[in-house]
Parts: sequence; structure tokens; C-alpha cells
Amino acid sequence: MTVVTSDKIAQEVARRRPFAIISHPDAGKTTLTEKLLLYGGAIRLAGAVKGRKAAKFAVSDWMEIEKQRGISVTSSVMFFDYGGKRINILDTPGHQDFSEDTYRTLTAADCAVMLIDGAKGVEAQTKKLFHVCRMRGIPIFTFVNKLDRVCKNPFELMDEIEQTLGIRSCPMNWPIGEDGVFMGVYHRRDARVELFEAESHGSQIVKSISMQLDDPACRERLGDRLYNKLCEEIELLDIAGDPFDIDRVLSGSLTPMYFGSAMTNFGVRQFLDDFINLAPAPGAKSSTKGPVAPDSDKFSGFVFKIQANMDPAHRNRIAFIRICSGRFSIGMEVYHERTGKTVRMSQPQQFFAQEKTTVEEAYAGDIIGVVDNGLLRIGDTLSESKETFRYEGIPMFPSEHFARVRTPDAMRRKQFLQGIQQISEEGAIQVFKQPNLGVETLIVGVVGVLQLDVLTYRMKYEYGVDIIIEHLPYTLARWVTAKEITPQMLGIADNAMVVEDHLQRPVILYKNEWTLQRAQENCKDTQFLDIPPVE
Repeated sequence: MTVVTSDKIAQEVARRRPFAIISHPDAGKTTLTEKLLLYGGAIRLAGAVKGRKAAKFAVSDWMEIEKQRGISVTSSVMFFDYGGKRINILDTPGHQDFSEDTYRTLTAADCAVMLIDGAKGVEAQTKKLFHVCRMRGIPIFTFVNKLDRVCKNPFELMDEIEQTLGIRSCPMNWPIGEDGVFMGVYHRRDARVELFEAESHGSQIVKSISMQLDDPACRERLGDRLYNKLCEEIELLDIAGDPFDIDRVLSGSLTPMYFGSAMTNFGVRQFLDDFINLAPAPGAKSSTKGPVAPDSDKFSGFVFKIQANMDPAHRNRIAFIRICSGRFSIGMEVYHERTGKTVRMSQPQQFFAQEKTTVEEAYAGDIIGVVDNGLLRIGDTLSESKETFRYEGIPMFPSEHFARVRTPDAMRRKQFLQGIQQISEEGAIQVFKQPNLGVETLIVGVVGVLQLDVLTYRMKYEYGVDIIIEHLPYTLARWVTAKEITPQMLGIADNAMVVEDHLQRPVILYKNEWTLQRAQENCKDTQFLDIPPVE
């Protein structure tokens, strides 16, 4: 057995950079992920998401439905080494219908990159995700994207971030150009101008020319008008802007701001170089025994994501674990806090989207996947010692859309039930059934209605089952603490439906808030819970 010293663990933890990328849909998040991989040397050619007829697709979008629709519907995990650091990227869905997957994934990140469309500014989903990061107290780095198009004035974007999100920004670079003609960036720290040469449609590393601002060649290349405009903007920034302060960044009160174009690769390398040096290494995680130090000599971690069928040929189920402390090694035995069982970690893997490699060792800040036979659940804590403690719970989100789901093919009933169960264990859907009506017809609850489209697609192509979906007029699910369901809890006929969850606990589906409020007024001694009680 290899003995690893505390110093070795501390050194490895210090070079980890686990982070998530958050944005509104179509801001270019998956494209930026691709370009970080390109500049990090993890891929040789980037394929941007362009639509169903595109010849290439984003590496991080590994589901077939993601490739066809050009959207991310599930979080993707990728790692690579760059500049002496181990980069762990959590690429999250931007669409609000898949936001619960994003929220869970943010629990595994130590900081976030907030991507903003330079033309649209701060959008609705960005606001929601930003506030989740703010609640978790994680630092946020901002990348203003799509400077290759006509965008808002950079000063206007700075003001919008402050007014909308309540956080000050400090531009680390400044865009050079106007009216959608983006020539390069000015690096404030070393007064350097970097001009880019677009080629290969952004699929390869872009060439650039670098020179000091006071170099006569700089004025010559930019022209007098653009050069003078740049100097005036820099002077205004230096006088009125916030100075860079790493303590304020780490405390979440200041966001470093970068301008660039992920599509054309402009500004991506400088962002990556800066980010790996400024972003925090893994920090202590909260648990029932208090903060757990990442450089502890004992391994521990928690399950933040479960994904079935990453390898369609083997129908496997992978549990993703964020390592929070110590060193993980292949074959080690760990304590499963929820069941009290000892689990042998014999097939650990690290991922590059769908591609996987066997991992011999990993440290706090890394993400590993283990093949799971159904024992593990989202939120479970695993640790090397049998000291009983649990990491902070993974947030759950109440469903807002409900539908009856069944298969018209009685011969595929077994596959139907298996598929529904496995997808529900990923946290993508909640499953209910009506008492005494059997299990052939189930009721599914989802946060976003687009998840039903994904369910239909996955059931057909991953489990070989066609399903029929009948939308129901309910928008709220409530677990009740009473021993029996009374007419007072249901209110007016057809405004509510009684179902059971997988533990046969009664759940009431309500049409709207008004119906629920009437039930609460009539049953003041009963609690109506929007999140199921702990099992």
C-alpha cells in the first residue's frame, strides 16, 4: 500500500480548480467550455453547437438529444491539466427547465464562471443562478461573450451587473473595437494590447499580436480614432472603476470581468491563464460535524449527481462524487453514512464528458464516478473513517408540471418500469402512482415541461420503450403529515388528486396556489410539505 504524506495531499489539493459555468441559454456556455478545453490542450479541434445539421458537436454535450437540439440538458464533467493546475469543469444546463440539475451541480463547485451575452446583458436565468452562487458564498468570475457581434457598451454592462446583481465588477481586460468589429483586448495589468487574427472559424487556437499601448506600432495598427478612444476609456476606468482586490473576489463582493468571443477564441487564453491563478483551491465543506478541511488525511465526499446509460452498450449507472477531503485510491473501502454499509470503490472513473478513464487516485476538488448498482443516492456521504457525519444536503426542487405516463406495448412493461425508475433516481423526475390502480400507468412530476420531451426521447432510445404522455392540470405537489387524507384537504372536486410516492406516502397534487391555500386554512393542524420528508 502506498503511503501518501500530509504534505503530498496538501500540494495536490492546492492545485485543484473545481468550477461551474453558469449562464442564460444561448449565451455560449458550452462553446466557451469547448474553447477552454482547446486552449488547455485537452482537445485538438473544437466543434461548436450549431444545430442539428452541424458536422461537429460540442464534446461536453454527450447525449444524442443534446447534439440534435443544440442544448445542454444535463451537467457534464470534464478535467484536464494546464499550467500546473488540475482543472475540473462542471458544464451545466442553461435552460430553466433543467435548473435543478444545475443547482445540484453547483454544490460540487468552489467558484463559478458567469457567462454573459454582450448584446443581451444580464438575463433571467443568469440572475437565478447568480443568486444560488451568492447564497453558497462562492466567488464569481465574469466572461462577457460574443464581442464578435454588436454588443452593449462595456460601461453599460458594468453598470447593469451592479444594478441587477448587486455586485461590483473589475474589468481585467478591455475590448478594442466597435459596432461588432472586435479587434482584440487591452490587458490592464501590464498595459498590453493583444490583437487577434480570426481563422478556422474558431476551431483552432487563434493567432495574436501583442504590443505595449505606448508602442508607436499600436497607434498605427489601431488608427488615431480607435487608439484615442481606447486611451480615454482606460483613463476613465482607472479613475472611476473598482481596483482589483483578491479578498473581495473570494468573499463574493467583486467579480473579475473579462471580454472576449468564445466563438472566435478571442480573449479565451488570457481568461484561462488568469482564472487558474486567481480562482480558489478547494475549501472546507460544511457538515454535521462542522467544516471538513480538504487537506485532511481521511477521504470523504458526497454524491451530487447520478446518471444512467452514459455507456449505452452496457446500460451502466454512474454516481458522481465530489471529493471533499483527503486522497482517494482505487479499491479503497469507504463508509456509506445513510445505510451504515461498507462499500468497496473498485471501478472509479474520471470523465471527459462521456469518455471515461480509470482513476488510480484522486484528491479533494476532483470529481470521480463510480459504477453503482442502486445503493447510492443523490446527497449520500462517503468517508474513509466510520465517524458518523453528513455533508450539507443537496437541494431538492418541487415539481411544477405533472403527466400520466404509460407504454402502449405491454411486452415492454419491464423495460418501462426500469427506465422510469432509473431516470427518477437521477433526480430528473419525480414518480407517483394512484393507489389501487396498479403500476402500468404512472404519474411523473418535473420542474420544467421540456424534461418530458427528454424523458420521451430517453425512454425510446435508451430503453427501447415508446411512451404516451397525458398532461395533467396540476402545478403543485404536497406531502401531508396527517395519517389520512380528508375531503377538507382536497377542496372542490377535480381541483386536487391523491397519489403515492415510491415509499407509498400520500401526496396531494393541487391545480393552483388558491386550492392549496384553502386546504391549509381548513386543516391548520396538518403540514403541507413541498419537498418530501427525509427517508
